[in-house]
Amino acid sequence: MSKRNKILAGLFFLLIAVFAASSGWRADIGAQNVASAATAPSVGVDAFSNNPIVGIVKRCSPAVVNIDTETMVSRRPHPLANDPFFREFFGREFDNFKRMVPMRGKGSGFIVDGSEGYILTNNHVVEGSDKITATLMDGRTLDATLIGRDPTFDLAVIQIKADNLPSLTLGDSDAAEVGEWVVAIGNPHGFENSVTAGIISAKNRTLQAADVNFQGFMQTDAAINPGNSGGPLINLRGEVVGINTAIVPYAQGIGFAVPVNMAKQIMSDLIENGEVKRGWLGVVLQDITPGFAEAYKVPTEKGAVVSEVVEDSPAERAGLKRGDAIVAIDGKEMKSSQDVVLHIRNKLAEDEVSIEIYRDSKKQTIKAELGNMPGDIATRTDSRGGGGRKDSKESTRVGATVGAITQELRNNYGLTSDRGVVVLDVEPGSVADEMGLKEGDQVLEVNRRAIGSVSDWERALRGDAKTVVMLVLREGRTLYFSYKK
Repeated sequence: MSKRNKILAGLFFLLIAVFAASSGWRADIGAQNVASAATAPSVGVDAFSNNPIVGIVKRCSPAVVNIDTETMVSRRPHPLANDPFFREFFGREFDNFKRMVPMRGKGSGFIVDGSEGYILTNNHVVEGSDKITATLMDGRTLDATLIGRDPTFDLAVIQIKADNLPSLTLGDSDAAEVGEWVVAIGNPHGFENSVTAGIISAKNRTLQAADVNFQGFMQTDAAINPGNSGGPLINLRGEVVGINTAIVPYAQGIGFAVPVNMAKQIMSDLIENGEVKRGWLGVVLQDITPGFAEAYKVPTEKGAVVSEVVEDSPAERAGLKRGDAIVAIDGKEMKSSQDVVLHIRNKLAEDEVSIEIYRDSKKQTIKAELGNMPGDIATRTDSRGGGGRKDSKESTRVGATVGAITQELRNNYGLTSDRGVVVLDVEPGSVADEMGLKEGDQVLEVNRRAIGSVSDWERALRGDAKTVVMLVLREGRTLYFSYKK
């Protein structure tokens, strides 16, 4: 054999060896893949893709319902009924031809008690509805009864009657962590049992919208669309951690859910009482202004000042007083009066709160047990004060002209008390105007000094004060107004 042929034969056998080794290696990898697939979890995880969402959807979807509502509303039959030109000639004649038409809505919900048929959803899904129906994944459509609703947290409980109802397990939203995977199931735009997935983007978000003013929302990037409202937000253990509630309409991937731990408390109250026993402190609040902070020797401009304490309220029983500056509640800093309102509204009746205040420049802590939010707090009439005073002169200070309160002025301004002095005029652009004083206001205090007459008013504003703080009674409520040069 020639030398050239020997070289070619050697290369041929070398290629065969390399090919055999490569085939063996691939076979080993294939065997490992088969072994891995054979040992993949079979419960809650897809065996081929290792995707736990498949198992969650199969297990949880049967307990998610599509909610349809119908509300009868009045409509004018003619499109020009509201046109100003036509109304000028025809007046309200079009109102005589109104007719009732059904307005339909869609949303989602999920069964939380299969034996009793209780379904948790959003208040805005069922509010004002004349008819509510729930459709299950198995095709059953059932009439639902409204058990109770809570507009503050946008939650409602409805009930259906049926056998063999599945239900979802409620998890612990406090234990849920940012970055954790979650699944949303619902009825977006009428597309039944739609599933989206994402993560918890943030916690303790504040959302302020019409009829909703709540601190503590969970934020998620799982796609939520109109119709998803009321559906569950589920973790990878198949537990509900939130109730999908709202979206930012001009953005993508920003949705909000009510934490399930808050929903548990509300749901229990709705089922037992048909309403929620909302926490109530019983104070009227204002933001702390630089002028108030200086006059009352409060070392911060963050927080809220108590301008009025409701009689026989939890605040009064706890010892809160007018002029107290609330700077923290339960160890959390309050940056404004809105923070205080939201913190208290997130509590329930009989909850105890620890309130840090400044009073007479000294910091102290007051504990208060919240009461039940009354349905309506009537305007109180305060008849204290000097009904027999003869001080009838007028005086102008800081751009406000005030006078002693007479029966004529009481009638003119609808005053319910003889306390203080009444503002008769406010000069535009003056200090009083910048403070926000208005004609008809009753000035009760100036720089913490009680005002019982026009003379008191003049003495309190004698000289060139750099800071002016007034306590004013306006439409039955006391308010602080301040100015600082």
